[in-house]
Amino acid sequence: MSAHSATIEWTRSGDRFTDNRYHRAHVWRFDGGLTVPASSSPHVVPAPWSNATHVDPEEAFVAALSSCHLLWFLSLAAAAGYTVDRYTDSTTGQLTEDAEGKNWLSEVEMRPRVEFTGPKSPSEAEVAALHHSAHEECFLARSVRTRITIAGSWSYSP
Repeated sequence: MSAHSATIEWTRSGDRFTDNRYHRAHVWRFDGGLTVPASSSPHVVPAPWSNATHVDPEEAFVAALSSCHLLWFLSLAAAAGYTVDRYTDSTTGQLTEDAEGKNWLSEVEMRPRVEFTGPKSPSEAEVAALHHSAHEECFLARSVRTRITIAGSWSYSP
């Protein structure tokens, strides 16, 4: 199979630390050379200790699930002979408390908007089947206990 890695770096910048009043800004470095500024969510750790302009782990989790679904959907649509011109997803994750009072991302709702063109138009049932199959194939969706729902729409122009 394959291995996937990232390097996560944080450095204290003069903050006291033991009083829990330190910045949470850090960076994610990926093997292709991309560096992403990251921080805790301001919903979890208030400013100035988090940076709302940086990606937080919860957003990254939601984006990764959406991206995985998108990639499988495109692959399956192509294999079925459909031409996708545009795919836009507005995904939301809900952080809730479990029975033990611990926060977790209990639900992710994807709302993809798919635009098809070309000689072959999928029916509602065929689009739903593509989304179902994409969900079943997505490595990330199969790796989490988070409830994932898909409430998208689609359009076709020949």
